[in-house]
Amino acid sequence: MLLRLAHSRAHHRLILPASRALSTAPAPAPAPTPPAAPPLSAADLELLLRRGHYSASTRRFHSLLPLLSNPSLLLSSALHLSRRAHPSLPTPPQPPPTAAAAAADALSSPSSHLRLLIPSRLKGLPLPFPTLPLRLAMRGAASALDAVFAPRAATFAYRGRHAAVRYLRSIPSATWLFRVAIPRQRFGPRHVRRLLDAISGKVDDPGFLEYLNELFVSDAVAFELGGCELGRGLPQESELTATLVNIFFDPVDRELMAVREEVHKKNPRMKDNNVLHTPVRVYAVRYLDDILVVTSGSKMLTIEIRDRIIAVLERDLEVKVDRLGSSIHSAVSEKIEFLGIEFQAVPPSVLHPPMSEKAKRARKKYLKMKAEKAQELKNARETRRKKLGLKILNHLFKRVRRGEEFEFDFRIENEVRQVFKDWAEEAVAEYFKSQEHCEYWHRLLASGDFLSLARVRDQLPPALVDSYDKFQEALDRFLMPVRGHDMAEEEERLAEEEEEKEYEKRTVEDLTELKMRANAPIELVRKAVKLAGFTNSMGRPRPIKLLLCLDDADIIKWYAGVGRRWLDFFCCCRNFKMVKTVVSYHLRFSCFLTLAEKHECTKRQAISHFTKDLKVANDDGVAEVHFPTEREIKMMGDKKLSDPKPVDGALTMMLVRLAVDDTSHPCLAHFCAKTNTVIYRIRLLQNRLNVDPMNENKWVHGLSAIHESLNKKCLPLCSMHASDLLLGKITLQDIDCTQFVDVE
Repeated sequence: MLLRLAHSRAHHRLILPASRALSTAPAPAPAPTPPAAPPLSAADLELLLRRGHYSASTRRFHSLLPLLSNPSLLLSSALHLSRRAHPSLPTPPQPPPTAAAAAADALSSPSSHLRLLIPSRLKGLPLPFPTLPLRLAMRGAASALDAVFAPRAATFAYRGRHAAVRYLRSIPSATWLFRVAIPRQRFGPRHVRRLLDAISGKVDDPGFLEYLNELFVSDAVAFELGGCELGRGLPQESELTATLVNIFFDPVDRELMAVREEVHKKNPRMKDNNVLHTPVRVYAVRYLDDILVVTSGSKMLTIEIRDRIIAVLERDLEVKVDRLGSSIHSAVSEKIEFLGIEFQAVPPSVLHPPMSEKAKRARKKYLKMKAEKAQELKNARETRRKKLGLKILNHLFKRVRRGEEFEFDFRIENEVRQVFKDWAEEAVAEYFKSQEHCEYWHRLLASGDFLSLARVRDQLPPALVDSYDKFQEALDRFLMPVRGHDMAEEEERLAEEEEEKEYEKRTVEDLTELKMRANAPIELVRKAVKLAGFTNSMGRPRPIKLLLCLDDADIIKWYAGVGRRWLDFFCCCRNFKMVKTVVSYHLRFSCFLTLAEKHECTKRQAISHFTKDLKVANDDGVAEVHFPTEREIKMMGDKKLSDPKPVDGALTMMLVRLAVDDTSHPCLAHFCAKTNTVIYRIRLLQNRLNVDPMNENKWVHGLSAIHESLNKKCLPLCSMHASDLLLGKITLQDIDCTQFVDVE
């Protein structure tokens, strides 16, 4: 990386502290004017840059394909929008006829639209950042590639973490699984060559392929395979990364599809429903460079599949694979981590355990209390109805006695008759629910049955005897008293039969089925909480002194951003209750302690002032709640369908508000023209702790970090975008990182 930066130092431009203008390369020799095409509007450019980082939807971006052959239009539109968003930029005069060709040449050389960020300490590596026109061009290239390759992508090549986790949870009867372990390696020239060969097979445009090659040569697109930075929304990650990685790993997807087709043909599903049969199946999930394969067959079959996939990676893609790390694991007895979540195959009774005796008693008590409450409400309604009816009758009676007459537009006799009929039926039904009443009437009606005597029945007409027998049958059917212990025995017998059926069904399912359980890694979450400073060595909440210089609202918003993103990220896990406890207790009380430390008061005083919901007043004096409330956290679950925002950036980055008088800087958020801004300084957690994120012994395994070149950089933001950045609604990819300001 350093050698490439040294060779291309002439093409890069260092970011100057006071520089606020977008620079372009000098105009080269005149070139033929590209064909005319309608330029993009500001709304189209904003839609292009603000779409989801890894969205698979491409229907609205097909109009961007002509821009790749005519990049001057994209550059001119981006420069126009940049001048509108940044009023301090000078407006250039009308360009000569050859300016379009010069702009196209500037965009075709991405090195002229890169700014090199120098880290705050000498041992750090510099990081090149693309300007707004180059970012728009890269996003347009990603949209064009998605339009071509996304319809041909495999169904198991996911672009959303939650969608991949939900698919893994639905896999039945998993027996063996493995994860393809790719060690950290740079996406080098050999990988770029194979990537461009794959693109050239579908895209017949040498100019576009040369443009993609220039992006890699100039380090405008630079990433590593096997790391934990891909798909995290970090500022050092390009918009093209996800699309290019999916295209690069397409041979692996094709091999997996061929393996699945072969296995399914050899092991067809039986159509006889009376036979319990579990066919051999192969399931795969790929999220960028993370590949997980699950099988329901033998271990030898799984080993054969693993060898075929590794062979494709090493032979066709020239990717190094750690064979020891790609070992086969038992899905039942071992856990495997994938996408930051632990997966294991368990019986269905583990995911849905039967109710304990204590829970059953509590449920019966609850149902009894609920029935009593409903009866009380019903009695209260009846009482109010009777009182109201008596008042109405009393009022009408008094008016009738005074000789007054009533005239109605409609007759109410039918309505009154229906009301009294319903009341009578309800009263009779309620009366006969009592066993004492039924026994009383049965004894009265069945006593003195002299018609049961044979000598009497012979002397009576047959019709009378038949009527009497039918009456006795109906009497016994409706009013025959049932003994209390007989009813209890019958109910107990039915309950036992139902319980036996449920136990039999649960036992058969446990012996024949397996379900994938997704758990949040408890130890890693605890280590991350401890590393960030939310808890002390005893696991109790503690204040974070680095946040004391922030405003009360910014402190609460920072905690809320971390908490909400953790809840969104782990909401699809089985042990989501543990994450709720971490957010509701550790983060909430760490925020209280930080506020108490800032105002030099006790924790009780801070809680009484900000309340348990951490309410804070905005500029208008209205109380706002940013941190999720306890009730909101309690009601959260696996109901989110959108891909969650990354957690890493919120945990490792803090924004410190600077007390400066200069407010003339425009907001650095894309497409924001506000000039009433506040300057914030970025402080990174790893630099404050003096820890290398690459060292897993001192850092959290799987937790990526923002590049250290952004540490101590200052950026002006308006109040809305500063709040969105703290709460996690936007990331540093939505900020123009090439326009940082210098504050002494």
